[in-house]
Amino acid sequence: MNAFLFQIYRILIPKPVRTILLKRNLRRKILRYFSALPENEVNDEQRDILKYLDNYPVTTFPYLFSHNYSPEVVEVFSDPSNGMKYVMQDDKKLYFKKRWSKKRIQRAYSDLSREQDPESPHRYLSESFYPETDDAIADIGAAEGNFSLSVIERVKKIYLIEYDQEWTEALKATFAPWKEKVEIISKYVSDSDDENHIMLDTLMKSGKDIRFLKIDVDGFEEKVLSGARETISGNTHLKIALCTYHKHSDENDFTLLLENNGFAVTPTKGYMIHHYDKKIKMPWLRRGLLRATR
Repeated sequence: MNAFLFQIYRILIPKPVRTILLKRNLRRKILRYFSALPENEVNDEQRDILKYLDNYPVTTFPYLFSHNYSPEVVEVFSDPSNGMKYVMQDDKKLYFKKRWSKKRIQRAYSDLSREQDPESPHRYLSESFYPETDDAIADIGAAEGNFSLSVIERVKKIYLIEYDQEWTEALKATFAPWKEKVEIISKYVSDSDDENHIMLDTLMKSGKDIRFLKIDVDGFEEKVLSGARETISGNTHLKIALCTYHKHSDENDFTLLLENNGFAVTPTKGYMIHHYDKKIKMPWLRRGLLRATR
């Protein structure tokens, strides 16, 4: 489709309809691609997804567990003391951006819960991979802080690293009961140091004794790692939960980098279909994240 026709298409076809059409086309491509492969070149995890796609449309998490999270059942509360809304997570208040509506919060928390389902390829922790009780952790790309809230009572210290000021306001409300063990750093973690950015190497050399990293930064993971050369090449005990689904080659590139620096690396079970990525290409199925230990 040339540029002119594409613009006409965008004008005439509403975005929700375009999304449905794109997902239908993607589903056909995935099923056609894998059906053409020799049987011994398709693994069991891929077969599980193909069975799902035989019956359901493309979704980020192509598994039946994803159907268990309906936004309508998420209960949203209002806090008159600060004018913010929150949900209850493990009997703790998780606040959201002040301008967000109830429906948007319901959708967001439903998505967060789906991401961290025990069967999800996006789940940061497992029964054998988690921060220890005396660890300090860095939550890089903290957003609303649901991950850190899930471990706040386990760990010694949490550094919440989030540039978005609206999220910073929500994080302060969420972690007020634990403010003595939480520090919010309002910067991007990147490959340079300036007023708005900090390198992971700089953070790690500041005496914070961080032993667990959660890195989920919407496709900028490579920049985070570029600013962490000394950290990655060192010999300190470290665990890293690192997202790999945002870009096509992230899983292979990050696995090679970490293994070459002494980490034992394990991908999460299963795959995601990151259909929001306009550059998505075959085989379309991506690992959600890597769990790395040294």
